[in-house]
Amino acid sequence: MTKEKENVLVSGGAGFIGSNLVDELIRRGYRVRVLDSLAPPVHNGRLPEWFNKKAEFIKGDVRNKKDWVQALKGVRYVFHLAAYMDYQMDFSTYFTTNTASTALMYEVIMEKKYPVTKIVVASSQAVYGEGKYRCGKHGIVYPSSRPQTQLKRHQWDVRCPYDKKEVLPLAQKEDDALFPTIPYGISKKTLEEIMWDLGRRYNIPSVALRYTIVHGPYQSFRHFYSGALRQLAVMALAGHELIMHEDGNQLRDYVHIDDVVSAHLAVLKSQKANFQAFNVGSGRPTRVMDLARVVAKVTGREFRPNLPGLYRVGAPRHSITDVSKLKKLGWKPRHALEDNVRGYVEWIKHYPEAKKYLGATIKKMEKTKMLMK
Repeated sequence: MTKEKENVLVSGGAGFIGSNLVDELIRRGYRVRVLDSLAPPVHNGRLPEWFNKKAEFIKGDVRNKKDWVQALKGVRYVFHLAAYMDYQMDFSTYFTTNTASTALMYEVIMEKKYPVTKIVVASSQAVYGEGKYRCGKHGIVYPSSRPQTQLKRHQWDVRCPYDKKEVLPLAQKEDDALFPTIPYGISKKTLEEIMWDLGRRYNIPSVALRYTIVHGPYQSFRHFYSGALRQLAVMALAGHELIMHEDGNQLRDYVHIDDVVSAHLAVLKSQKANFQAFNVGSGRPTRVMDLARVVAKVTGREFRPNLPGLYRVGAPRHSITDVSKLKKLGWKPRHALEDNVRGYVEWIKHYPEAKKYLGATIKKMEKTKMLMK
C-alpha cells in the first residue's frame, strides 16, 4: 500500500522563491496547494507561464481570513512565503501583508483546529539592519543607518557610534541583536516575534528562514527595488554601462535559488530546527563590483562600470552572513556566484520587456527620493 501524499501549502507560491519551492516539493511527491494574490509589482494579475500545473492554485490574499480558512484546510505543512518587500512608500502594507498575515494564519489554525504540524516562514537579512561591526576601541557595535549628511558627501564607510572611527563589518549570526532600519525589516522582525510566541504557546513547530539576496530563474522582472543582479543583467544585455550604487564596494551575500529551496526542505523534517531562526546564504561575502564583473563576463560584454554617486536611503553598507547554524542540519550551499548569474541571465534573455520595467522603477525611486545622488 502506497503512503498517502502529504499536503503542503505554499503562500506566495507563484512568486520567485515560491515557484521554485513548489517545483521541488512536487518532484518529491508532496501534494501542493498555493495561495497567491498575483498582485503587482511582482505579478500582473495572472499566473506566470512557468507555474507548475500540478499544484492546486487558490487566488487569495493572506490578509483575508476567509482565504486562509480555505487554503489551510487539510494541510499538514505550511511554507508562509507571501510578502510585501523592498522600498515601497505605502508603509502600512508591510505590516498588514507580512506581520498581520502571520498572526492571522495561526489564528485560523487554532480556531478551525487544523492539524498543521510544521510552519516555515520567510524572514530576511533585513532584520539585522546595518548589522554588526567591530570597533578597534569599543569592540562589537551595532551602528544605525548612515546619515544622509554623510552619504551626500559620498562618505560610504560605517563609523563607530561612539568615536566616529571606521569599523570592520562582521558576519551576522542568528543570535545577534536585531536593529532593522526600514519598514520591511521591521515587519519581518515582528513577524518572527509573533511566530515564536504563538508557535510555542500552541505547540506548532515553527521555523524562520532569514534569506540573503537570492538569485535564479523566475525572479520578477517587473520590479527592481532590491538585488543588484536584476539591474546589472538587464543593463548588460541592453549594451549599457553597469550603473552601481555608492562606490561598488558594498559587501553582500548572494545565494542560488536551488540552495534556498534545499534549505526549506532541510528544516521541514528536522526537529532540531523547531522554534529556530536560520540564515540562508552562501556564507561568502562578495563586493557589488565583483558581481558586476561576473555579469559582464557571462553576458559577453565589456566591463564598463558607472559610479554616479547614487545611494539608497536606509540601505546597509555591508551585509554578510554566517550560515554555520544551518550547516549543522546537513545543509550546505552548492552553487558559485557564476552559477547564480548564468542561471538568471539565461532566463531573463527571454523577457526583453524587463528593460522597460527597469527604467520605470528607477524613475519612481528617484521621484519618491528612495534613490538619491
